[in-house]
Amino acid sequence: MEKPDLRPIFFFDIDNCLYPRSKKVHDLMSVLINRYFETHLSLSAADADMLHMKYYKDYGLAISGLVVHHKVDPLEYNREVDDALPLDGLITPNPQLRELLEDIDTSKVKPWLFTNAYVTHGQRVVKLLGIEDLFEGITFCDYRKLPFICKPHPQMYDKAERQAGARSSEDCYFVDDSHLNCVHAQARGWTTAHLLEHDMPEPPERASKYQIRDLESLRSIFPRFFKSTSADSADQIESSQL
Repeated sequence: MEKPDLRPIFFFDIDNCLYPRSKKVHDLMSVLINRYFETHLSLSAADADMLHMKYYKDYGLAISGLVVHHKVDPLEYNREVDDALPLDGLITPNPQLRELLEDIDTSKVKPWLFTNAYVTHGQRVVKLLGIEDLFEGITFCDYRKLPFICKPHPQMYDKAERQAGARSSEDCYFVDDSHLNCVHAQARGWTTAHLLEHDMPEPPERASKYQIRDLESLRSIFPRFFKSTSADSADQIESSQL
């Protein structure tokens, strides 16, 4: 009989987390989203931007508002927006990131991707980064199923736990650049690290127990999950965080 997998789960966000904001992928995506609104809804540039921002604020994803109010084909949207992003040459293999992820002791924790993008975008990004083989699965916003469920909706965290095989919320660890996503993850019992890049200002209130300026800091706050950190130093470092 196969032994049950009792490892905790380490969830990694993808966009603006596994690569820096300086790549400006979000800006490129906003241009394509606005273009989609202009083309498919026959709007001016100003009206397209305004409606895009309204749907983003109301639903968390622009595509959600488009589906609800305009019955667009979400997979067509994905092809014209996320999958149309000019990422080749912009996102490139990151040896330092790969070294960090290879250092994760997968006998102790299960690395898992957790994104609000559709699966094709998530898989494309990690492939361009050269790290697609270092995760055991991916939980994504499924554009094929309505209504859309995405972070920070509680059902999205439920879905991630279920798909990754988490025994409980307390067995979940998480890093994300979104303050809101981290707030909700922390509230449900996930041990959470909010990634705030060096040029980003401190938030008025911290999103979660941990706040880091780069992914390398994960070794210091979760030392037991990395092969390069000995058990003795792990205990010492982790106790200093309490």
